[in-house]
Amino acid sequence: MLKVAIVGCGKIADSHASQIQRIPRCEIVGACDREELMVEQFAERFRVRRCFGDAAEMIAEVQPEVVHITTPPQSHFEIARMCLEHGCHVYVEKPFTLDTTEAEELLALAELRGLKVTAGHDGQFSHPARRMRHLVESGYLGGRPVHLESTWCYQLGNPSYAPAVFGDKEHWVRKLPGGLLHNLISHGIAKIVEFLTTDTPEVFAVGRTSAFLRELGEPEIIDELRVVIVEEAGPTAYFTFSSQMRPVLHQFCIYGPKNGLVLDEDHRTLVRLSGKRFKSYAENFVPPIIIAAQSVWNSLYNMGLFLRCDFHMDSAKKYLIEAFYGAILNRAPLPIPYRQILLTSRIMDSIFEQIGFGQLPSEGDYHQCR
Repeated sequence: MLKVAIVGCGKIADSHASQIQRIPRCEIVGACDREELMVEQFAERFRVRRCFGDAAEMIAEVQPEVVHITTPPQSHFEIARMCLEHGCHVYVEKPFTLDTTEAEELLALAELRGLKVTAGHDGQFSHPARRMRHLVESGYLGGRPVHLESTWCYQLGNPSYAPAVFGDKEHWVRKLPGGLLHNLISHGIAKIVEFLTTDTPEVFAVGRTSAFLRELGEPEIIDELRVVIVEEAGPTAYFTFSSQMRPVLHQFCIYGPKNGLVLDEDHRTLVRLSGKRFKSYAENFVPPIIIAAQSVWNSLYNMGLFLRCDFHMDSAKKYLIEAFYGAILNRAPLPIPYRQILLTSRIMDSIFEQIGFGQLPSEGDYHQCR
């Protein structure tokens, strides 16, 4: 039995606990939160026997083998370091840490102690994302990726998140080095990072406050971001974050020298884009039919997953947790290489530095990077 503990009992902790309890031979032996009522309610929902208000006390008493950290990002580093120093493997929700220096220290400590760490980039492990990875690895693109495009949007009308941020000037999101962006863009950046070939790509970023937020009296929150990532001998990439685009997209496109792929996380679909051209008017008739057939196939595939009870909202998180625990118990490869965690953090650091976060923009102007 693998003993698991959770630090931080907010909404995201519920999704972790639900997926942990789906995995055989795992037990949540302790939960910790500074808010006594919150941890007690969490423990009641998930039948956790021990509740704590202090993470060090919990680790000392229940001695978990794995700790999930689902607290605000400002506390990730200190809690994760303490867990590693006490011999625990650690799953840290996104964003992994506040900056690359903290990420490097945690991963170095994990390697020194022979422990495993992962970041909550579960978006890498949805069913279509795994199919995409298999096609890329099998050579469908016709060679190395040439260009990547990641779009990750957020609807500020979300009643469970935005009102809390806008209504509280002291909300923890406002105090992140990258503000609202810091808590939302890591999933989209991580999708690009998986296919980059160097650890030092050039990053060019522009960001601005939307007219929507300016009208709400929130000129300090940057909610529109455009990023270009360039490698000298690798692929180029675009990253887009928007709170105003409609439809709200969570999409990733990857293009090779022969073919391309479009991953749609909202509809859980993967579409193959053939580089083959048809003669004359057939180019206008045949490709739409091929794409339509793929849409039908995606729908039927998703229905099959649903009937097999493998289509729940957090199936990607379940896969990541299972793979992480497999790395712990069976010495299997980590689901997310440390290089990808560090490069995601490094690119985010560069973005926040370049957009001049914290400087008030002129109306309609962008914060321009180098």
